[in-house]
Order: sequence, then structure tokens, then C-alpha cells
Amino acid sequence: MPVTLEQPAHARLVTAEGRGGPERPVTVTLRYASADPLAIQLAFPAEVTLAGVEVTWSFARTLLDEGLRAPTGAGDVHVWPCGRARTVVELHAPEGMAVVQFDTSALRRFLRRSYALVPVGDEDVTAVVDRALAALLGRPERP
Repeated sequence: MPVTLEQPAHARLVTAEGRGGPERPVTVTLRYASADPLAIQLAFPAEVTLAGVEVTWSFARTLLDEGLRAPTGAGDVHVWPCGRARTVVELHAPEGMAVVQFDTSALRRFLRRSYALVPVGDEDVTAVVDRALAALLGRPERP
């Protein structure tokens, strides 16, 4: 049976325009679902998004893990340590870029919980691949 972990994480959204200052506090929801074992999600509340609705970013769990120790990332998501206590996640979209600073300890705690649920190497990606192929080919999923 699939299990989803959720953990709120206090963060600082670094803003270019400075609405309310150069940084804005935000609570981001970290999510990990055993049904999608290679990915993690960052859900941003509606009040801090341009669209005024919750926005969720999904990316590789390994990207977050590696970014706690050294700069990593390609494309839309980059992660790097910022001193001993902070980690930066940089997100790129057609509408612009967001830079979010997290307490590294919160991210480590979340990753530990995700690895306790699905250890590295135990990820069963068969269902994930089936869903992706069904979506790509426009076919309904089979139960």
C-alpha cells in the first residue's frame, strides 16, 4: 500500500523585488510518496506564488540529497549548501526564478524519513514507468 510522508519546513524565499523585504518567510510542505519512489516534492502555499494557487515542484530525491553536500543540479532545479546550517534550492520556470533557503537539518530529517520508508536501491519504478507510458501514449492506466 502506498504511503506519503509530509513534513512542513520553514524556509526563506529570497525575492528580487523585495515585497516585504529581500527575504520572505514561508512554510513549504516537503512530500515523499512511496508510489513515486525516486522523487520528492516541494509544495509552496498559494500566498507566495504568482498564480495565487499552491504550486508543487517535483524532482529527484538524489538531487536533494547530493545538494546537501555539494552544488548539484541541471535544468530547472539546482541545490547547494550555504554554510553549515542552510541549503539553497533554486527553481527555474518560464515565469521566473525562485531561490529558497532551508535549514539543512529539516531537509536531512525529511530525507532520513524517506529512506526509512524506501531505502536507496529498493525503489520499484515499474508502476511509475507504466503510468508515464500510459500518459505519454494517451492510454488509461490499468489497475
